[in-house]
Amino acid sequence: MRKFASMKSLRVLAFLIWSIPSTVAAPLDDSFIAGYAAALLEREFNLRARSLIVKDGVITIRAEDLAGVDRAKVIRGLSGIPGAVRVEVVDGEEPPSVDLPVGWLPGRNLFSPLLADPRWPHFSAAYHYYIHDQELRNVGSVSFGETFALYRMSAPLDGQVELGLQAGVFAVFDLDADSKDLINADYFVSLFSACRKGDFSAIGRIFHQSSHLGDEFLLRSRVDRVNLSYESGDIKLSYELPFGFRLYGGGGFLFDQEPSDLKHWSAQEGIEFRSPWTFWDRRVRPIGAVDLKNHEEQDWRTDLSLRAGVQFDSLRVLGRNLQLLAHYFIGHSPNGQFYDREIEYAGLGLHFHF
Repeated sequence: MRKFASMKSLRVLAFLIWSIPSTVAAPLDDSFIAGYAAALLEREFNLRARSLIVKDGVITIRAEDLAGVDRAKVIRGLSGIPGAVRVEVVDGEEPPSVDLPVGWLPGRNLFSPLLADPRWPHFSAAYHYYIHDQELRNVGSVSFGETFALYRMSAPLDGQVELGLQAGVFAVFDLDADSKDLINADYFVSLFSACRKGDFSAIGRIFHQSSHLGDEFLLRSRVDRVNLSYESGDIKLSYELPFGFRLYGGGGFLFDQEPSDLKHWSAQEGIEFRSPWTFWDRRVRPIGAVDLKNHEEQDWRTDLSLRAGVQFDSLRVLGRNLQLLAHYFIGHSPNGQFYDREIEYAGLGLHFHF
């Protein structure tokens, strides 16, 4: 009897020992595997694979995202991730959807920044040379801002939706003045909702913007100060094409505006290119963008913004890449107090974008 009890105890103990590794080896969450895979690709191969998805432990990535690297080595690395069932590299068609983490403060954003939009909140510093301007020549332009996803959740049809906050300050300075006078500062704050499914993404915003002239500039110039302030709503749609191209477009509507006779409607569209190929040991990525804006206030004449340069994939701060971009702009000034002036400038700037 005692022997039978001992045998029974041994069987229970053996079962417990066998079940421990089985429990530890239980399938890991897809979001964990996706985060692990994204970190491995970035750290080991300097790759930012936007097509990376994980579903039921299967890692799927588009072939063009692996251009310029040893594909076999990448597959071996991804296959070694705990919980990964297998790795599939697909050609041509984009895999279903790119799932980012959900919940509070999830990081990153579903809607990518607009690279050539002079009023997209981010951190930047640039030099602009104003062409044919009677008052300004050498101008410094800075922006301080960010887009924060506050909460993200899954949506029907394998999509995702997030709510967030956008805020920024945009300022320009007269570099020819002895004290480098502040010319204009615009203050921007927005609540937004964004969604993404695969290559399609969209953002809708309700925002406030106000504009203020610099004191020194106001004292020495003959500019008539305008108390420019308004609320606005806008919607933008975006679609990512093969080989690093992206198209976007949308429109906006002003309300509660001052001056009260400002016309309401605006439109915006553009195209961007982020090269899937990198250079200099995969550290540098060519990028470029064209942004077009049309305002009812200016009889729908087009404001053109061009930016092109390189992104340093190896230099990242808080998840943001450093970009060195050449600028060209022609149209009505994006600086609030001067919205009715036509300007043209060329320059060079440093930007942090994701």
